[in-house]
Amino acid sequence: MNVFIAKLLMFLLKIFAYLPLPVAHFFGAILGLINFICNRKSRKHARLNLSQSALIAPKNVNKILLKNAMENGKGVLETLSLWFKSLTTVISYVKTVHGWNAVELALKQGNGVIFLTPHLGCFEITSLYYGADFPMTVLYRQPKKTWLQPLILQGRERGNIKLAPANMQGVRDLLGALKRGEAVGILPDQTPAMGEGEWANLFDKPAYTMTLASKLALKTGAVVFMAYGERLTWARGYAIHITQLQSGVVNTVQGLNHAIETQIAQNPVQYLWSYPRYKIRQFNRDKLTEFLIKKNAAK
Repeated sequence: MNVFIAKLLMFLLKIFAYLPLPVAHFFGAILGLINFICNRKSRKHARLNLSQSALIAPKNVNKILLKNAMENGKGVLETLSLWFKSLTTVISYVKTVHGWNAVELALKQGNGVIFLTPHLGCFEITSLYYGADFPMTVLYRQPKKTWLQPLILQGRERGNIKLAPANMQGVRDLLGALKRGEAVGILPDQTPAMGEGEWANLFDKPAYTMTLASKLALKTGAVVFMAYGERLTWARGYAIHITQLQSGVVNTVQGLNHAIETQIAQNPVQYLWSYPRYKIRQFNRDKLTEFLIKKNAAK
């Protein structure tokens, strides 16, 4: 992409920083409805995934899908808004935090903390809130469009947050953070590349599931939490919900998926049902390179 066009797009996107949260949510809801009506593929994924979960009675699926589409639209515009507002303003949107005492106790143990934040509610607010006061390393998937990279870095690497790419170096960054007794953040319902996961049921349907969270918990003894930012009605802000998982719960990918199911059940209207969770990504190049190096070295 032309450098000028990329900079122009970044400038236009940053305009969202000036939108009050109620305005961002209002236009986001409209955007979500338009996408629901016009994007047949996204609508199909959302319907199939929501129906598969059995969290909603069949007669209510259409009603929930419409509400969910609006919530998804809010999520798009609020992300751009949160990324470029001052960190002080962003933190002021958090009205309450449930489960914080457990986090403080876990930090005192010194083995690190793993936050698992599915695509539920506003998952951007949880890391920004924590990273305002404490060091945190967050795993992220680098965008295919390179011009988005500086945008993501500027929006997410604030306060004490460091981003770790979803490759071998990123995994080493996560391990290093946990060994220092710090926190890491992972989207546990993100579909991993082939060779980086195992099959396990999610809402009674096989889903290729990441093994990283389980391996990190086993290797470091870190305390594991599920966390999500509930989007309050009428754009009043957010309520962060933090739930400590019992030791060993995520030691298997099936246990991890069960924890994700329990989290989603708390607020199914705000889950990203349109995410193609049951797809399979291509084999990760870093994983393949590492495998070939070890194989040649063994000869």
